[in-house]
Amino acid sequence: MRLPKRGEKGFTLIELLIVVAILGVLAAVVIPNVGRFIGRGETEAAETEFANVQSAVVAMMVDNQLSELPTGTFPADSTAATDNMSEFPSWAACTTAKINDPDGNAYTSDDKDGYILYQHDINGQDGTDNETVNYVATEMTKGEYYVDSSGTVTQYKTGYE
Repeated sequence: MRLPKRGEKGFTLIELLIVVAILGVLAAVVIPNVGRFIGRGETEAAETEFANVQSAVVAMMVDNQLSELPTGTFPADSTAATDNMSEFPSWAACTTAKINDPDGNAYTSDDKDGYILYQHDINGQDGTDNETVNYVATEMTKGEYYVDSSGTVTQYKTGYE
């Protein structure tokens, strides 16, 4: 190998080819793994959201002492699936389905309709301000859901398709 002359700078062609080859090998190893992790993250996010919605329905039913949702008031198949948790799972009118709150106070027509997961009116009229509760963190979900009368939730769309 010869010594560079004064003012002579740069890399040889061999050095550049070696660097390009190393970068090519690294890219061939890294890129497929990154793609696999991105897909897995979306799947796990959809599964987590589904588990959160199912847990929220169970919590809402327990808080309201419901063994079943009011008949005909919930999205029972994929044609009625929704991503709006202020309408899920049951939007029945207060006066027909919501008779008494867990404390035995009667609901009235100015209470919120239905047993819902977002901004649920948990107490009937008892002379105080009505309390609302959120069983889910946000009103809208990425996926779409429907439910049966026993409260079992089905995820119709994940929102990551």
